[in-house]
Amino acid sequence: MDTIEKKDLIDIFGEIKIIMANNRDNLIELDSVMGDGDLGLTMEKSFAAAAETANTIEDADLGKFIMKIGMAMAKAAPSTMGTLMATGFMKGGKVLAGKEELTINDIAQFFRAFSDGIMAAGKTKPGNKTIVDALDPTATALENAAENNKSIVDGLSDAYQAALKGVEDSKPMKAQHGRAAYYQDKSIGVQDPGATAGALLLQGFYNAVSK
Repeated sequence: MDTIEKKDLIDIFGEIKIIMANNRDNLIELDSVMGDGDLGLTMEKSFAAAAETANTIEDADLGKFIMKIGMAMAKAAPSTMGTLMATGFMKGGKVLAGKEELTINDIAQFFRAFSDGIMAAGKTKPGNKTIVDALDPTATALENAAENNKSIVDGLSDAYQAALKGVEDSKPMKAQHGRAAYYQDKSIGVQDPGATAGALLLQGFYNAVSK
């Protein structure tokens, strides 16, 4: 696969919908440790709306396509993580404006804007035990893949592995944001639900393109 087209994006959002639904209870359990326990429901609702919207958009401009999906997600799940995830898609979509197919370089730019958009909106950075700890290494892996002229499948494979490593690397961190931050040192060693959701997002991208 050299490029991602509109039909591929529809498949990707369909795959993410399934993955988030299948992992709803796991995300609820992780989020219940130090959060409010609604992350699994939020991700399920967000990506159900994303998949449904993807099948109704007629616009061939993939930047606008993704931005419309982000808006639908924000409306469907207006919680903190729902809004942040939606923001990532809207910021990422903006850098793809006018494109009707995406190369590995485009995908790298999308995920960098996605990660940076969440960092800006959430006023956070890598190392604070958030979704960014999965997304920032994802973007870096894709930038490296683009620089080395890797295929989209190989690039997203690298990105997914980087996201999984990001989840593991975030475990010894101390939470700095949200309800988990109230627990301070008790958050050390606990798997971050936001980073986990970020890795599941990448799993959806990789699974869809590798079929």
